[in-house]
Amino acid sequence: MREETQSTENQQVISVWVRDPRIQKNDFWHAYIDYEICLHTNSVFFTKKTSRVRRRYSEFVWLRQKLQANSLLMVQLPQLPPKNPFFSLNNAQQVADRMKGLQKFLEKILLSNLVLSDSCLHLFLQSQLSVSKIEACVAGKTSFSVAQAVHSSTLRRFHSEEDLQRDLCVPCDSDSDSSECREPRHKNKDMVLNKSKSQPHLI
Repeated sequence: MREETQSTENQQVISVWVRDPRIQKNDFWHAYIDYEICLHTNSVFFTKKTSRVRRRYSEFVWLRQKLQANSLLMVQLPQLPPKNPFFSLNNAQQVADRMKGLQKFLEKILLSNLVLSDSCLHLFLQSQLSVSKIEACVAGKTSFSVAQAVHSSTLRRFHSEEDLQRDLCVPCDSDSDSSECREPRHKNKDMVLNKSKSQPHLI
């Protein structure tokens, strides 16, 4: 899925995809679905023009709450797809509907210059920091900056500052689509729910 948000005045384009839902297992009893977010842009709001990260529904909920609080009610943010108490990880239609709703949410918030200036959004879209680490980074409570977190990101989560510092030392083209840089690192094997073989056409 793809959508382009374009400013006719400056001809700046932000293309965003939400795709590739995967079931991640924490343990035998607990699992969740995360989604790949692909972004390609020439917008001046982004220093990193191409990125891929994975996020789960609860992190979208956090993002909306944080952006709404940071905007001081100057922007009315769109709604996320509602939380369904009967949501099933194995129901392909429910997963697809939620994925479409998450993409529509991103499409709409990327139209707002006020939201685009929020560091939380950039770390959400272009780093794999956990939400607690995003808050700490934005508050200046980490040894790395927002820019460092964005440009050193790969498709894995940083659970500690040590994780990020180690990644900063590893040479990797963070804008590359190569599997060496982009393969998620999980202790448990991913159960792929809907793996798209084709890559999105970037414009």
